[in-house]
Amino acid sequence: MDETTGDENALTHAQYVALAAFRYELRRFMAFSETAAHAAGLPAQQHQALLAIAGFDGADAPTVGTLSDRLMIAPHTATELTARMVEAGLITKVPSAQDRRKVRLALTAKAETLLARLSAVHLDELKALEPALTAALARLGRDPA
Repeated sequence: MDETTGDENALTHAQYVALAAFRYELRRFMAFSETAAHAAGLPAQQHQALLAIAGFDGADAPTVGTLSDRLMIAPHTATELTARMVEAGLITKVPSAQDRRKVRLALTAKAETLLARLSAVHLDELKALEPALTAALARLGRDPA
């Protein structure tokens, strides 16, 4: 509880500092990610889509609906994104064996090569940012002083 206002939901200055530090580190990583994707010739959203497809942990391959959920975009936006990626030779659409009304998404060899290269540099960047991210998270977990 904030002793000056009596508000039990009020944050301390240290908590604001910790939240700001954590958000800054996340934004640093996102800025790096966008720059890396563009340098590889991909719009950032297409890179995110490739990663969502490759990293999908479901029983079957992901659908356009899955892409919409994972990227937090509207279904019609995911449909347009999928069409652009098919046209660019990055993904294929395969009818579902279980339900012919559904279309599953798969990476092409071209996309797998691009994603492998981008993912390697992303992992290197995350390793470099790990101390700052860990410190920011640790500060968030501390009880307010």
